Amino acid sequence: MNRFNKRKNVLVTGGAGDIGEAIVRKFHGASFNVAIHCFKSVDRANALKEELLKKDPQSIVNVYAADFKDPEAVFAMAEKATQDIGGFDVLVNNAGFGKQKLISDTSYEEWRETFAINTDAAFICTKAVLPSMIREKAGKIINVSSMWGITGASCEVDYSASKAALIGFTKALAKEVGPSGINVNCVAPGVIDTKMNDHLSREDLKELANETPLGRLGTPDEVAEAVFFLASEAASFITGQVLSPNGGFVI
Repeated sequence: MNRFNKRKNVLVTGGAGDIGEAIVRKFHGASFNVAIHCFKSVDRANALKEELLKKDPQSIVNVYAADFKDPEAVFAMAEKATQDIGGFDVLVNNAGFGKQKLISDTSYEEWRETFAINTDAAFICTKAVLPSMIREKAGKIINVSSMWGITGASCEVDYSASKAALIGFTKALAKEVGPSGINVNCVAPGVIDTKMNDHLSREDLKELANETPLGRLGTPDEVAEAVFFLASEAASFITGQVLSPNGGFVI
Protein backbone atom coordinates (compact mmCIF):
# COMPACT_ATOMS: atom_id res chain seq x y z
CA MET A 1 0.00 0.00 0.00
CA ASN A 2 1.76 3.12 -1.27
CA ARG A 3 5.13 1.40 -0.98
CA PHE A 4 6.36 3.21 -4.11
CA ASN A 5 4.00 6.18 -3.88
CA LYS A 6 4.63 9.09 -1.56
CA ARG A 7 0.98 10.04 -1.61
CA LYS A 8 -1.41 8.36 0.79
CA ASN A 9 -4.87 7.20 -0.20
CA VAL A 10 -8.20 7.85 1.49
CA LEU A 11 -11.72 6.57 0.82
CA VAL A 12 -14.48 8.90 2.03
CA THR A 13 -18.04 7.57 1.97
CA GLY A 14 -20.78 10.14 1.57
CA GLY A 15 -18.07 12.33 0.07
CA ALA A 16 -20.46 14.59 -1.83
CA GLY A 17 -22.42 15.77 1.19
CA ASP A 18 -21.57 18.93 3.11
CA ILE A 19 -19.40 17.24 5.75
CA GLY A 20 -18.09 14.67 3.28
CA GLU A 21 -16.99 17.34 0.83
CA ALA A 22 -15.16 19.22 3.59
CA ILE A 23 -13.37 15.97 4.55
CA VAL A 24 -12.42 15.30 0.92
CA ARG A 25 -11.06 18.82 0.52
CA LYS A 26 -9.04 18.55 3.73
CA PHE A 27 -7.34 15.30 2.76
CA HIS A 28 -6.75 16.35 -0.84
CA GLY A 29 -5.22 19.59 0.38
CA ALA A 30 -2.80 17.45 2.40
CA SER A 31 -1.71 15.64 -0.80
CA PHE A 32 -3.86 12.52 -0.43
CA ASN A 33 -5.29 10.64 -3.37
CA VAL A 34 -9.03 10.54 -2.78
CA ALA A 35 -11.79 8.06 -3.59
CA ILE A 36 -15.15 9.80 -3.24
CA HIS A 37 -18.17 7.60 -2.62
CA CYS A 38 -21.59 9.04 -3.44
CA PHE A 39 -25.05 7.88 -4.44
CA LYS A 40 -27.59 10.54 -5.33
CA SER A 41 -25.05 13.38 -5.60
CA VAL A 42 -22.98 12.06 -8.51
CA ASP A 43 -22.98 15.42 -10.31
CA ARG A 44 -21.76 17.21 -7.21
CA ALA A 45 -19.06 14.58 -6.68
CA ASN A 46 -17.85 14.88 -10.27
CA ALA A 47 -17.77 18.67 -10.04
CA LEU A 48 -15.67 18.36 -6.89
CA LYS A 49 -13.38 15.90 -8.67
CA GLU A 50 -12.79 18.30 -11.57
CA GLU A 51 -12.12 21.18 -9.21
CA LEU A 52 -9.58 19.22 -7.18
CA LEU A 53 -7.78 17.86 -10.25
CA LYS A 54 -7.38 21.39 -11.57
CA LYS A 55 -5.70 22.34 -8.30
CA ASP A 56 -3.45 19.27 -8.31
CA PRO A 57 -3.30 17.44 -11.68
CA GLN A 58 -0.84 14.91 -10.27
CA SER A 59 -3.31 13.62 -7.72
CA ILE A 60 -5.83 10.82 -8.13
CA VAL A 61 -9.46 11.74 -7.48
CA ASN A 62 -11.98 9.04 -8.35
CA VAL A 63 -15.75 8.99 -7.91
CA TYR A 64 -17.63 5.79 -7.08
CA ALA A 65 -21.41 5.57 -6.89
CA ALA A 66 -23.17 2.95 -4.80
CA ASP A 67 -26.49 2.62 -3.00
CA PHE A 68 -25.65 1.89 0.62
CA LYS A 69 -28.95 0.05 0.98
CA ASP A 70 -27.49 -2.60 -1.35
CA PRO A 71 -24.75 -4.57 0.47
CA GLU A 72 -23.38 -6.14 -2.71
CA ALA A 73 -23.10 -2.74 -4.39
CA VAL A 74 -21.28 -1.32 -1.37
CA PHE A 75 -18.73 -4.13 -1.29
CA ALA A 76 -18.23 -3.94 -5.06
CA MET A 77 -17.64 -0.19 -4.80
CA ALA A 78 -15.06 -0.56 -2.03
CA GLU A 79 -13.33 -3.43 -3.85
CA LYS A 80 -13.18 -1.47 -7.13
CA ALA A 81 -11.79 1.61 -5.38
CA THR A 82 -9.17 -0.54 -3.65
CA GLN A 83 -8.12 -2.13 -6.95
CA ASP A 84 -7.98 1.23 -8.75
CA ILE A 85 -5.96 3.10 -6.17
CA GLY A 86 -3.97 0.24 -4.67
CA GLY A 87 -5.13 0.07 -1.07
CA PHE A 88 -6.14 2.71 1.42
CA ASP A 89 -4.17 4.28 4.22
CA VAL A 90 -7.33 5.89 5.59
CA LEU A 91 -11.02 4.98 5.51
CA VAL A 92 -13.58 7.57 6.57
CA ASN A 93 -17.01 6.01 7.08
CA ASN A 94 -18.93 9.27 6.80
CA ALA A 95 -22.11 8.40 4.89
CA GLY A 96 -25.16 9.12 7.02
CA PHE A 97 -28.91 9.35 6.86
CA GLY A 98 -31.54 10.52 9.32
CA LYS A 99 -34.96 11.99 9.76
CA GLN A 100 -37.22 13.13 12.58
CA LYS A 101 -40.07 10.75 13.22
CA LEU A 102 -41.87 9.22 16.18
CA ILE A 103 -40.95 5.58 16.71
CA SER A 104 -44.65 4.73 16.51
CA ASP A 105 -44.64 6.13 12.95
CA THR A 106 -41.36 4.47 11.93
CA SER A 107 -41.72 1.30 9.88
CA TYR A 108 -39.34 -1.63 10.11
CA GLU A 109 -38.29 -0.89 6.52
CA GLU A 110 -37.33 2.67 7.53
CA TRP A 111 -35.46 1.33 10.55
CA ARG A 112 -33.47 -1.05 8.35
CA GLU A 113 -32.76 1.69 5.79
CA THR A 114 -31.23 3.88 8.47
CA PHE A 115 -29.04 1.06 9.78
CA ALA A 116 -28.05 0.01 6.26
CA ILE A 117 -26.66 3.46 5.48
CA ASN A 118 -25.31 4.50 8.89
CA THR A 119 -23.95 1.21 10.24
CA ASP A 120 -24.00 -1.72 7.80
CA ALA A 121 -22.09 0.20 5.12
CA ALA A 122 -19.29 1.00 7.58
CA PHE A 123 -18.99 -2.72 8.36
CA ILE A 124 -18.85 -3.62 4.65
CA CYS A 125 -16.35 -0.92 3.67
CA THR A 126 -14.14 -1.78 6.62
CA LYS A 127 -14.05 -5.45 5.60
CA ALA A 128 -13.08 -4.40 2.07
CA VAL A 129 -10.11 -2.22 3.06
CA LEU A 130 -8.80 -4.15 6.07
CA PRO A 131 -6.81 -6.84 4.23
CA SER A 132 -4.37 -4.35 2.71
CA MET A 133 -4.09 -2.42 5.99
CA ILE A 134 -3.32 -5.63 7.86
CA ARG A 135 -0.68 -6.59 5.28
CA GLU A 136 0.97 -3.19 5.71
CA LYS A 137 0.55 -3.22 9.52
CA ALA A 138 -0.79 0.32 9.29
CA GLY A 139 -4.01 2.18 8.66
CA LYS A 140 -6.54 4.62 10.07
CA ILE A 141 -10.28 4.08 10.19
CA ILE A 142 -12.49 6.97 11.27
CA ASN A 143 -16.22 6.45 11.74
CA VAL A 144 -18.48 9.51 11.73
CA SER A 145 -21.21 9.03 14.32
CA SER A 146 -23.19 11.78 16.06
CA MET A 147 -23.57 13.24 19.52
CA TRP A 148 -27.08 11.72 19.36
CA GLY A 149 -25.34 8.34 19.29
CA ILE A 150 -23.95 9.29 22.71
CA THR A 151 -27.04 10.84 24.29
CA GLY A 152 -29.99 9.80 22.13
CA ALA A 153 -32.43 12.19 20.46
CA SER A 154 -36.19 12.25 20.80
CA CYS A 155 -37.99 11.46 17.53
CA GLU A 156 -34.73 10.11 16.10
CA VAL A 157 -34.63 6.65 17.67
CA ASP A 158 -33.47 4.81 14.56
CA TYR A 159 -30.80 7.44 13.80
CA SER A 160 -29.56 7.55 17.41
CA ALA A 161 -29.46 3.77 17.67
CA SER A 162 -27.55 3.38 14.40
CA LYS A 163 -25.01 6.00 15.41
CA ALA A 164 -24.63 4.44 18.86
CA ALA A 165 -23.95 1.12 17.13
CA LEU A 166 -21.20 2.82 15.15
CA ILE A 167 -19.54 3.88 18.41
CA GLY A 168 -19.64 0.30 19.70
CA PHE A 169 -18.28 -0.89 16.35
CA THR A 170 -15.39 1.58 16.71
CA LYS A 171 -14.42 0.45 20.20
CA ALA A 172 -14.59 -3.28 19.43
CA LEU A 173 -12.73 -2.98 16.12
CA ALA A 174 -9.99 -0.89 17.73
CA LYS A 175 -9.26 -3.76 20.12
CA GLU A 176 -9.36 -6.33 17.31
CA VAL A 177 -7.04 -4.63 14.81
CA GLY A 178 -4.81 -2.67 17.18
CA PRO A 179 -2.21 -5.49 17.19
CA SER A 180 -2.00 -5.01 13.40
CA GLY A 181 -1.01 -1.36 13.84
CA ILE A 182 -4.39 0.00 12.79
CA ASN A 183 -6.06 2.89 14.62
CA VAL A 184 -9.86 3.03 14.75
CA ASN A 185 -11.59 6.11 16.10
CA CYS A 186 -14.89 7.93 15.94
CA VAL A 187 -15.98 11.53 15.41
CA ALA A 188 -19.41 12.36 16.86
CA PRO A 189 -20.39 15.85 15.67
CA GLY A 190 -22.92 18.05 17.37
CA VAL A 191 -25.34 20.27 15.46
CA ILE A 192 -23.56 21.18 12.25
CA ASP A 193 -24.75 23.75 9.73
CA THR A 194 -25.53 21.44 6.80
CA LYS A 195 -28.38 20.72 4.41
CA MET A 196 -29.29 17.75 6.60
CA ASN A 197 -30.85 20.29 8.97
CA ASP A 198 -32.92 22.00 6.27
CA HIS A 199 -36.07 20.51 7.79
CA LEU A 200 -35.53 22.65 10.89
CA SER A 201 -36.91 26.17 11.10
CA ARG A 202 -34.72 29.20 11.75
CA GLU A 203 -36.22 29.34 15.22
CA ASP A 204 -35.27 25.71 15.89
CA LEU A 205 -31.70 26.28 14.66
CA LYS A 206 -31.43 29.42 16.79
CA GLU A 207 -32.62 27.47 19.82
CA LEU A 208 -30.05 24.73 19.18
CA ALA A 209 -27.34 27.38 18.87
CA ASN A 210 -28.48 28.92 22.15
CA GLU A 211 -28.33 25.50 23.83
CA THR A 212 -24.72 25.16 22.68
CA PRO A 213 -22.30 26.73 25.20
CA LEU A 214 -20.22 28.22 22.37
CA GLY A 215 -23.41 29.89 21.13
CA ARG A 216 -23.37 28.72 17.51
CA LEU A 217 -23.65 25.74 15.20
CA GLY A 218 -20.57 23.90 14.02
CA THR A 219 -19.25 23.94 10.47
CA PRO A 220 -18.38 21.05 8.13
CA ASP A 221 -14.77 22.24 8.10
CA GLU A 222 -14.57 21.85 11.88
CA VAL A 223 -15.71 18.24 11.59
CA ALA A 224 -13.19 17.67 8.80
CA GLU A 225 -10.41 18.98 11.04
CA ALA A 226 -11.35 16.47 13.76
CA VAL A 227 -11.40 13.61 11.24
CA PHE A 228 -8.05 14.63 9.77
CA PHE A 229 -6.48 14.88 13.22
CA LEU A 230 -7.44 11.29 13.99
CA ALA A 231 -5.99 10.21 10.64
CA SER A 232 -2.71 12.02 11.27
CA GLU A 233 0.48 10.91 12.97
CA ALA A 234 -0.39 13.31 15.80
CA ALA A 235 -3.04 10.74 16.81
CA SER A 236 -0.79 7.68 16.46
CA PHE A 237 -1.38 6.61 20.09
CA ILE A 238 -5.13 7.23 20.02
CA THR A 239 -7.51 4.39 19.23
CA GLY A 240 -11.01 3.31 20.23
CA GLN A 241 -11.93 6.87 21.19
CA VAL A 242 -14.85 9.19 20.44
CA LEU A 243 -14.01 12.81 19.62
CA SER A 244 -17.15 14.96 19.72
CA PRO A 245 -16.92 18.44 18.19
CA ASN A 246 -20.22 19.71 19.58
CA GLY A 247 -19.50 23.16 21.00
CA GLY A 248 -20.13 21.92 24.52
CA PHE A 249 -23.69 20.71 23.79
CA VAL A 250 -22.70 17.35 25.30
CA ILE A 251 -20.13 17.35 28.09
